[in-house]
Amino acid sequence: MDDTGAPVAIPDTVRRIVSLVPSLTESVAATVPEALVGATDWCSHPAGLDVARVRGTKNPDLEAIKQLRPDVVLANAEENRVADIEALREAGLAVWVTKIETLEDAFDSLDRMLREACRTGRPAWLDAAEEAWRAPAPVHRRTAIIPIWRRPWMVAGRDTFTGDVLRHLGVDNLYAGHAERYPKIPLPELVERRPGLVVLPDEPYAFSGTDGPECFPGLPCALVSGRLLTWYGPSLVEAPAVLRRDLG
Repeated sequence: MDDTGAPVAIPDTVRRIVSLVPSLTESVAATVPEALVGATDWCSHPAGLDVARVRGTKNPDLEAIKQLRPDVVLANAEENRVADIEALREAGLAVWVTKIETLEDAFDSLDRMLREACRTGRPAWLDAAEEAWRAPAPVHRRTAIIPIWRRPWMVAGRDTFTGDVLRHLGVDNLYAGHAERYPKIPLPELVERRPGLVVLPDEPYAFSGTDGPECFPGLPCALVSGRLLTWYGPSLVEAPAVLRRDLG
C-alpha cells in the first residue's frame, strides 16, 4: 500500500517509471536513472534530464503518460490532483502516491517508494540525508513567517514539510497553528506579527533581493533556495548546512 493506504499492484520488476513530482523525479534519477522514462515540465533536477515531458503536476498529459507504458507512476497527495490519479488508475496504471509533511515522513516514504514501488535497493544518498539531519535542533529558537506567493500573499501554514524543515533548524513558523495549510494573509497582518525572520524561498514564487524584502521594512529577511527548503530527495543531503548558513 502507498502512503495513502491505497493498494498498488507493482510488478516484480520495474523498468519504466513516470514521475509527476520534481522531488520524486530527482530521487529516481539519482537511484535508478535508467528506469525513468517520463517527468513533468517542472522537473528541473538533475540538470539535463532527458526524458519525455508530460506537462505539469496539476495538469499532466494523461494520454502521454499512458503511451509511455509505465510500470508505475509516482505522485504526491499534495502536488497532484485526485482526479488525475484516479483517471490513471482507471486506465489500468499502477499509481504510487506519497504523502510527506515532515522530515521523518520523507525518510520513511522515500525508502518505501524506492524499495516497494521502484523495486530497487535503498540508496546511499538517503542514508547520507538522514545523517545530515541527525544533529539536534538549536536550543535558541526564532519565529518566522514563510511567504510562498504574493498577489495575493500566501504563507506556509499548518502541517507543511517546509515548516517542519525550519523547525529542525530552530525556526518556528508563526502560522503553524492556522486552520489552512497555505492561507492567504494580508501583507499588513504579516508585518504586524513582527516575526524574528521572514523566510523568502525562490519557489514557487521567485522571491529575490529586489522582489520581496522591501515589503517587510525593519524585519530581517532570509533569501533561501526553494528546492532546499521544500524538496524531499537528494537535496536533503546538502539542505541543512546551506539553509543554516542562509538563515543566518
